[in-house]
Amino acid sequence: MTKYILTRLVFAVPVLLGVTLVVFIILSLIPGDPATAILGSYATPENVERLNAQLGLDKPLWQRYFIWLTNLLNGDFGRSYSLNRPVLDEILERLSATLVLSGTAFVLCSVLGVVLGIISSAKQYEISDKIITLFVIVGISIPSFFLGMMMILYFSVHLSLFPVSGMYSLYGGGDFKDLVSHLIMPAATLAVVSTGVIARLSRSAMLEVLRLDYIRTARAKGANERIVVFRHALRSAIINILPILGLQAGFVLSGAVYIEIVFQWPGIGRMLVDGILARDIMLVQGGVIVVAFLYVIFNMTVDIMQLILDPRVSKN
Repeated sequence: MTKYILTRLVFAVPVLLGVTLVVFIILSLIPGDPATAILGSYATPENVERLNAQLGLDKPLWQRYFIWLTNLLNGDFGRSYSLNRPVLDEILERLSATLVLSGTAFVLCSVLGVVLGIISSAKQYEISDKIITLFVIVGISIPSFFLGMMMILYFSVHLSLFPVSGMYSLYGGGDFKDLVSHLIMPAATLAVVSTGVIARLSRSAMLEVLRLDYIRTARAKGANERIVVFRHALRSAIINILPILGLQAGFVLSGAVYIEIVFQWPGIGRMLVDGILARDIMLVQGGVIVVAFLYVIFNMTVDIMQLILDPRVSKN
């Protein structure tokens, strides 16, 4: 297992380096000038040129990349142009909010998706299977940002059940109950699409196992159907379900970007959008690198869990 983990860590290094290169090139190609964005449209060319020199933006692209990468490896994410504070401080301040939202949504979609997939496979072609399939298709088809706005309109504006936006109330909030009330709608919105995907693929994985000979033998011996499904079939199918959960963890993390905008959640996703609008290259680059690192960690964790459940994985 140790060799397998070290191999995955080694392969993660070029992935992260590739992410840094792609992100740096894309942000450098975005139209506009950070110095002009900072100074305003009425800034003189001399002032713009002077600020570009101070920020190091007058150097060649390759030289700027290696300077930024060297600083990044030393733990220096740079300084935000628009916020005038270290990028790492801003990221760490907002990271907890994104992890709370993404983590809650991931737990919801994992539990609901797997449970719905199990029920759908055990009741194949029955009415419950058709209802779950309909829910899955609708959930996958509806854009999350549209669903979020409709939930705000109905549950917040019309019914006044949940707060419209934010993470805590401005006055008299800040406790756990206040957090939960603000978290329900964005987490549910973020979890809908992934729940449908996990349910659909879990159903396929379960059906594949339920058709195997040892399952038919267990049923022929009179084993209880719940024991057949949960003790025998799910134990084998979970090996194929785990990679799906790893992929959806990345999807949930990336999907938090627009959900945070819809619900004004103070996380990294909202920070990235604000940074792009302000042409704050350092802030956007740092945020994307952190998100990419978390994505790699999530997938590596799932792979290790899969290895624990099925040691044959390390031989492939």
